[in-house]
Amino acid sequence: MIDQGKQTYTKAICEKIMSQKQELIVQKDNLRLSQYRNIESQLQSWRENIIDIYAKSIESGLEPAFQQLQEWGSEAVDTLVNFNLPLEIALDEVRDYRNLIGHIIKEEASAYNLSFDQFYDLLSDFDAVVDRAVHWLSMSYTRRFFTRINAAEATALELSIPVIKITNQVGILPLIGDIDTERAQELMDKALSKGNELSLEYLVIDLSGVPIIDTMVADRIFKVVDALSLIGIKTILSGIRPEIAQTMTHLGIDSSRIPVTSSLHIALEKFL
Repeated sequence: MIDQGKQTYTKAICEKIMSQKQELIVQKDNLRLSQYRNIESQLQSWRENIIDIYAKSIESGLEPAFQQLQEWGSEAVDTLVNFNLPLEIALDEVRDYRNLIGHIIKEEASAYNLSFDQFYDLLSDFDAVVDRAVHWLSMSYTRRFFTRINAAEATALELSIPVIKITNQVGILPLIGDIDTERAQELMDKALSKGNELSLEYLVIDLSGVPIIDTMVADRIFKVVDALSLIGIKTILSGIRPEIAQTMTHLGIDSSRIPVTSSLHIALEKFL
């Protein structure tokens, strides 16, 4: 059975909030820090949408509001990411409108002489909508953030292992920085795929920019050399620093079966 009394005051509160939408936006403008003035036009649509959702949730109930919030959260995060804005801006919007609209609910509850239980139920549902808004913003932003980070890391990883063709038969692969498990696997994949794609006969792997070589890294490098030999590419190692050479000796690594030069320059002299 429909509670006609509740339907009356929830509709009235909804209409009251909607009628004061622009005033609420102006009030929010006055709360906004000057450092965010340059993005006010982007915030305008957020504010209109969140006020609509908050207002309609009071009349229509939680489930329809939750569905709208999911869409709003995704759209809001798109704007954040596109303009490189922090999540705190959107969360400020959500929290500030909780307070502004909460005052309207309180005033209307007093005007309609709502009982304590009626006011409590009304405010609890409104708080649930606000909490869900925070939830969807945080979840959407986190997913989008990690998607961008993972894409950037994948691009950086690919660019960090370049195979450069310098003659029809010879290519070089300069390595710089630490080599972890992920980068070691990328080294294997990139050396094989690009070596085959470029139809190389020789590949010089330059290690002058690698500060540390441990057992795992050395083992991976030699596996790369073995794999390259299976597709007909001979490998030369260049630029092994003295301290790394000592480490490899202490680790019992046998490099006698692989051509080694002290520098990339000397390795290239053999072919040029």
